[in-house]
Amino acid sequence: MVSDAGEVTTRDVLSRYPPLREDQLRYLEKWGLVQPARTPSGRSYGFADLAVIRQTAAALAAGRPLRVVVRQLDAERHGQLTFDFRIEATPARVIALTPRQRPVSPETGGPSNSDISRAEALFLEGSALESDDPDQAERAEALYRRALEADPYLVAALINLGNLHYARNRLAEALALYEQAIALAPDYFEAHYNRANVLHDAARFDQAADSYDAALALDPDHADAHFYLAVTFEKLERSADARPHWEQYQRLAPDGAWAELAREFTENF
Repeated sequence: MVSDAGEVTTRDVLSRYPPLREDQLRYLEKWGLVQPARTPSGRSYGFADLAVIRQTAAALAAGRPLRVVVRQLDAERHGQLTFDFRIEATPARVIALTPRQRPVSPETGGPSNSDISRAEALFLEGSALESDDPDQAERAEALYRRALEADPYLVAALINLGNLHYARNRLAEALALYEQAIALAPDYFEAHYNRANVLHDAARFDQAADSYDAALALDPDHADAHFYLAVTFEKLERSADARPHWEQYQRLAPDGAWAELAREFTENF
């Protein structure tokens, strides 16, 4: 059974393969094992995806843990040029400015007080524009760039500008901006967390794990950071290190999108 538009949707998949839950299906996607197309009605799965889904559902029905199934599928596909490591995490965004120390005198080459004020106004204007609308995103990007011309030390603008690059899959540009932000202000959670997402997408998993750790040192109650660190450790075959982060996700987001999956991974350790 498929949708009226001829698409094999998430609902169709779950109906056809009842051992598979929606969160498990999305977990396959985060590993790059299925790569559905985005359509107005949601996700649409192709023949290659359905082969993986069918294999996964059969293994789950036979009582095999999802962790084992995913690693086997990953091993079978490893090395293919089409493999997609992206986790599609939503970047953490800076929405409010806090007072920061920066050079302000002409002698140090820093921005003047008027430059700082203008930069902060431009940042707030850009932040208010951010949306899924490409035109609005371009306007926001231009405003962040103008803010940084006025005040190169405005870390919040660096982070949000990095997010706009990340959304367009410009990973090198996003990484450079996040690392510049960290160099200027190492205590910004958003910079470390978003840097970790980029490193994960680039398959630099050891570095991604370190960056998620740095983010959690600044905000230990951020549920998604625990989730993505757990996913990263699973990809590194470090399940013992992943377990406490699955547990933390359950504690922090008991009704979250990944709570049942986290519980499954903890119980099937």
